[in-house]
Amino acid sequence: MNKSIRVIISGGGTGGHIYPAIAIAHQIKVQYPLAEVLFVGAEGRMEMEKVPAEGYRIVGLPVAGLQRKAWIKNLGLPLKIAKSLNKARKILREFGPDIAIGVGGYASGPLLWMAARKKIPCLIQEQNSYAGITNKLLAKKVTVICTAYPNMERFFPKEKIRLTGNPVRSTITTANSALRQEGKNFFGIAANRLCILVTGGSLGARTLNRCIQAYREQEGEKAPVDIIWQCGAYYREECQNFVQNHPAGWLHLHPFIQRMDLAFAAADVVISRSGAGVIAELCIAGKAVIFVPSPNVSEDHQTHNAMALVRQEAALIVTEKEAPARLMQAALALAFDTSKRDSLARIILQLAKPDAAKEIVNQINNLIDA
Repeated sequence: MNKSIRVIISGGGTGGHIYPAIAIAHQIKVQYPLAEVLFVGAEGRMEMEKVPAEGYRIVGLPVAGLQRKAWIKNLGLPLKIAKSLNKARKILREFGPDIAIGVGGYASGPLLWMAARKKIPCLIQEQNSYAGITNKLLAKKVTVICTAYPNMERFFPKEKIRLTGNPVRSTITTANSALRQEGKNFFGIAANRLCILVTGGSLGARTLNRCIQAYREQEGEKAPVDIIWQCGAYYREECQNFVQNHPAGWLHLHPFIQRMDLAFAAADVVISRSGAGVIAELCIAGKAVIFVPSPNVSEDHQTHNAMALVRQEAALIVTEKEAPARLMQAALALAFDTSKRDSLARIILQLAKPDAAKEIVNQINNLIDA
């Protein structure tokens, strides 16, 4: 379309919020090449780095989230929210958006709240099977709520819900033999070796990292599988020091993996947290996966996400408490069980929604044209 529109996309905090937001922005530019897209994030959070890397302008709000374990840090929260609301009002006045989109995370609350007050059409995208606090608070204010899971009427007004799925990075595709070989070559893994990918998300997961460290100490320099280990930005130094002191040709450490498409393709089994974004990507990639839900998230939503697949026999689950004793044993058993791997991969692929970004932009079209 040659129509020029102005769009604000707000939210972030983790890759699970940021990458769907970027996927939506890319699809907007496909359908509206003349569109102006402005991101609004939280100061100091990873979106302030990742969004500009994708070619989009971003403005930060001084907002922060509620600290459940360190209540003293919440004393300055009201002031930060007030400042964020004022800055959001200024951004909306100066940019003049045709629509505001919230993807969850700290910044989406103040921005969408002010946009709704100004009668700007608003859409929110809820990635998880258990709705986040911000989106639940915004539900009565916005026009459309795009969800990734069915049965979200317990959180949102039924008439506003559109089941679209979660947008993913355009590079994520179902792996074929050629892509699988490209992935193994990229990570330096022999063609005849089984491979397990371990990822705790962009920030990392201490429990998963400790499981890999324990497995390396147990197996020594030889192991029956190769492991691609994404340790996360928080644990970069610790894990790099560990690998320097415990080198092994089968252990491939990466603080962050830019080419996640190739990591998925190379892997026979994936061990992962169960954030909504990575689940959407794993469905499209068609991977046998063991989820280890993070217990340190609001409303335990990662367990809800994982169980939505486990109940359909599309994935396995190992709890955080079970992981030190069971995780690597379960992953190795799955890696060598071709029948089970194939079954999990086949079923999870059936749950994929590769056109989620298009479906969301179609909803945007409807709001702008209304």
